[in-house]
Amino acid sequence: MSGGLTSQCEQDIQKLELYLPLLENLVQHVDLIGDDPRVIGWTSNLKIRWTSPLSCSSFFNLMGPRFFQIDNLRFELGTVLFFYGAHLREWASQVLVTDLVRSATLFRKAAGVYQYLAHEVLPSLQGVRTPEGPLEATSSVSSVMNLICLAEAQIVTIMKAEEKQTADGLLAKLHFGVVQLFNEAMDFYLTAAKECKDISPVLMDYISCSKVVHELRSYKYMAQAIKTEGQIGTAMGLLKLALNKVERNIGGMESWRAIIKQAMDTMADLLRKYEHENEFVWHEKIPYDHHLPVPQGTKIATCIPYRPERWERTLALKI
Repeated sequence: MSGGLTSQCEQDIQKLELYLPLLENLVQHVDLIGDDPRVIGWTSNLKIRWTSPLSCSSFFNLMGPRFFQIDNLRFELGTVLFFYGAHLREWASQVLVTDLVRSATLFRKAAGVYQYLAHEVLPSLQGVRTPEGPLEATSSVSSVMNLICLAEAQIVTIMKAEEKQTADGLLAKLHFGVVQLFNEAMDFYLTAAKECKDISPVLMDYISCSKVVHELRSYKYMAQAIKTEGQIGTAMGLLKLALNKVERNIGGMESWRAIIKQAMDTMADLLRKYEHENEFVWHEKIPYDHHLPVPQGTKIATCIPYRPERWERTLALKI
């Protein structure tokens, strides 16, 4: 236990929240001095080095992790903030099973950290970073993580809505809102892949598989809502369309494929139920794909803005 906290993740977050105001203050004072060669030399002598968990070399390098050094204090600030966002996201995942509201709040806080990184901190590093540099020092990667965290916050919100037995039509729109957020994350990933030679495909696999799962759930709830309105033929058409789309695009890690298969099995069971009912009662025809309704998305998850704190004390840097 440290500081009354039993979770290692919480302890790490507490340490980061103590360190970040000091670092923000130091960066602010160094920025005031400007490009003095001696300051650059002092920064270089600090030998600040980080690994990149999102790089291919971190997954497949048998010689151990690769270390990156950029002689700029904003690189340290950016990487620590990226680390802080990752810990908030991890903590959100840990409390998910016990407290949905707290989990969603933590995902939104993480999204705010990544948004601040992408727009306020990292743009100033683009001139000193090389294509072989750390992925965490690029705005596009922070934008990917921002959108992933927003999608995960919305997923938790949907879980709460499902507990309250919210209407199928609204659940369909919320799930498709998650799909839209993952689509945006894909776009930024593709931008990052052009900027960074070493980006791991595992991140893209996670985005793709998560998108597939929530697209399936969106179609499922949409089909149930339309069936309730008496259009069982259209409901069957939506289920068939969704299953056919996924069968052509399934991929990713085995554990993720298992989640997709479970969602597909649920939809297949629902389709068989509707087909059986239609055969004996309704006798409706299934419309062609281009006559089926198109899913509509609703995005309700928003960032909790990250507001940097500074240790308000003047530093006497002798030049």
